Amino acid sequence: MKAVQFSEYGGPEVLKVVEVDEPHTGPGQVRIAVRAAGVNPAEWKIRAGYFQEFMPVEFPAGVGFEAAGIVDEIGEGVTGVAVGDAVFGHGSSTVAEYAVLTYWAHKPDDMPFDVAGGLSVASETAIRALNYVGTKAGETVLICGAAGGVGSAAIQIARARGITVIGTASAAKHDYLAELGATPTSYEPGLADRVKALAPHGVDAALDLAGAGIIPELIEITGDASRVISIVDFTAPEQGAQFSPTPQEHPERALQEAANLFSEGALKLRVEKTFPMAQIVEAQALSAEGHVTGKLVITVS
Repeated sequence: MKAVQFSEYGGPEVLKVVEVDEPHTGPGQVRIAVRAAGVNPAEWKIRAGYFQEFMPVEFPAGVGFEAAGIVDEIGEGVTGVAVGDAVFGHGSSTVAEYAVLTYWAHKPDDMPFDVAGGLSVASETAIRALNYVGTKAGETVLICGAAGGVGSAAIQIARARGITVIGTASAAKHDYLAELGATPTSYEPGLADRVKALAPHGVDAALDLAGAGIIPELIEITGDASRVISIVDFTAPEQGAQFSPTPQEHPERALQEAANLFSEGALKLRVEKTFPMAQIVEAQALSAEGHVTGKLVITVS
């Protein structure tokens, strides 16, 4: 099958579409014929070698953590899914013609494959972050880096739970945040004062999705370090805040929640641009610029 791999750390030019053996399922897994796979910022950071000290890769390495497609192989012990079902979920080396998923949910019939391919990481991460800081109806949450895939999902999921949202993004994306249901504000210095004006009764929790060294200010704003979480800043625990870069127990429940919210019309995913697999270099280069609103997706025919 065709798949994207890289054999050394470097810029996007190290990514190649190559012929490799098809993967097969182990216990508790399903394999899909991939229709679409999301592009996530962590992928270009891994490729560039930013994480090699604590997350080294074995070369040649595949690309991609999420995908949507049609189940064509089922591992031992798997129930509730059949060959031919359309699913979306999390795996490894998913930018390929076939990929093995470790957890998944059924794709709603009205969910396009490009949306499903980019929804797994964003929705699971958003739900995990909101759960970890204990947000509940009637509270206010501040989301820093709110216009990306995870932030977009977090705004909508929080709003569906009855939570008020303030989101940070560049001024050009403020209308987008407002459309999703958040009160927008900017990244510039003075965030605490702006947030106080927007939420005079206070902010209960904060999500750092951008990793811009903002943890101390978020702790000041919330007044409680335990209700601040980052998915990108490895120093968060040293400052008393939470850090959660990877899925925890039962992530499939988050995907099912996301699927239900989509079917109810409460969760949408903006796909900013799709690329064929042959344009993975362009897709990761655009991701690395850091200005994507919503999600980039690789489509596989």
